[in-house]
Amino acid sequence: QVQLVESGGGLVQAGGSLRLSCAASGSIFSFNSMGWYRQAPGKQRELVATMSRDGSANYADSVKGRFTISRDNAKNTVYLQMNSLKPEDTAVYYCNGRWVVPLRNIWGQGTQVTVSS
Repeated sequence: QVQLVESGGGLVQAGGSLRLSCAASGSIFSFNSMGWYRQAPGKQRELVATMSRDGSANYADSVKGRFTISRDNAKNTVYLQMNSLKPEDTAVYYCNGRWVVPLRNIWGQGTQVTVSS
């Protein structure tokens, strides 16, 4: 059973940067895609960025140009570099691993990101 563990959240001022890490207990190539989602208080969980097995990335419009998803295959780790942070980026950020056949998702425990104005 592969598990995902996030780290790197914290408190930062608007305009600052953070890098989130998601370490998988197994090979990240076992997933069809991996990504980051976030959930703010009172809101639904939303996609932030995903990366497919072939390395192609997809971003929410709200983070394009500010956030970058990347991976280190040797470390079985996926990263989310977040620059120019805004107060509206405040949320719990979750790492996701997805298999397509059969469809299955696993989630990390989440890491809090708080951006102060």
